[in-house]
Amino acid sequence: MNVKLIEKLSLAFGPSGCEGEVAVRIREALSDLPIEWTEDRMGNLVAHVKGPEGAPRVMLSAHMDEVGFMITEIEEKGFLRFSNLGGIDPLVLCGRAVLIGNEEKRVLGVISAKGIHFQDAEERKRIPTAEDLYIDIGVTSREEAEQWVALGDFGTFDTAFLTFGKDKAYMSGKALDDRAGCAVLIEVLRAVADKLLPVDLYFAFTVREEIGISGATVVANRIAPDIAVVVEATAMADLPNVAVAKRVADMGKGGVLSLLDRGTIYDRDLIDKALSIGKEKGIPVQVKRYVSGGNDAAHIQRTGKGVRCLALSLPTRYLHAPVTVAKISDAEAMVALLTGLLETM
Repeated sequence: MNVKLIEKLSLAFGPSGCEGEVAVRIREALSDLPIEWTEDRMGNLVAHVKGPEGAPRVMLSAHMDEVGFMITEIEEKGFLRFSNLGGIDPLVLCGRAVLIGNEEKRVLGVISAKGIHFQDAEERKRIPTAEDLYIDIGVTSREEAEQWVALGDFGTFDTAFLTFGKDKAYMSGKALDDRAGCAVLIEVLRAVADKLLPVDLYFAFTVREEIGISGATVVANRIAPDIAVVVEATAMADLPNVAVAKRVADMGKGGVLSLLDRGTIYDRDLIDKALSIGKEKGIPVQVKRYVSGGNDAAHIQRTGKGVRCLALSLPTRYLHAPVTVAKISDAEAMVALLTGLLETM
């Protein structure tokens, strides 16, 4: 697995609605291949690997956006008020370094709140929301702040990318949901680009998944795939204070196949096919053990005449937080499984 590619994608600035830099890095990663690219009005990026005339259309999809923020107010003293883009637990926000701006400018900041020394007894009992917090960018007035930021500017966590653990087997960084998925798609595309497969392949890098206004709907309506494979990240919940019955998956046991979630019931024949390939080729793969969440499959499945969908997710810890942790071997297993699936489809 090209971990440097995951790092490059992880560090890209790309909250929902501001995915342009991520799209540029994806194009750069595949610039040595003669790929037919299209980019639609929403910003979805699609690479086409042509198959035989009349071949079934297969779309592999991963979203480019990450959870983040949008600036909603600049106060008199230059502090910035914000709203979350996507589901972020307020417990992980205070004290975090962030980048504020858009695709052309960036400024560093820190998310802050009233200090515990100044809170009354009732305030100490209450979990702060995003509306209770503010971003400090190191200015003293609204006028000074407006030289750097504007209402509607975006924000992301400012997090270093690391490999750690024995033999550097683990990786951590922001936006592994779903930049690791984008990297998996890139690796699969490289693996099959020069093969004569009996399918017409579309690799879709989509926008706005985290806020539920999915760009994948537009792509699926245009392509009208017969089959779609959504490559995602999932929270495992394999933590000491989580009941075993509520744990979703295991780190180190490969990608996670969903049977159903809150938006989609997945195609059982495709699930069985993926499990069979994993067993036959010795590729680790597991089944999601808890019904939760959702992804672009819910939007894709309901387009056109209906689409057969499969979801394969990278098991992660601390999803939608400033730092997400995953095991590199799980991403490698996902590449191998998807490549094998396409070769036998």
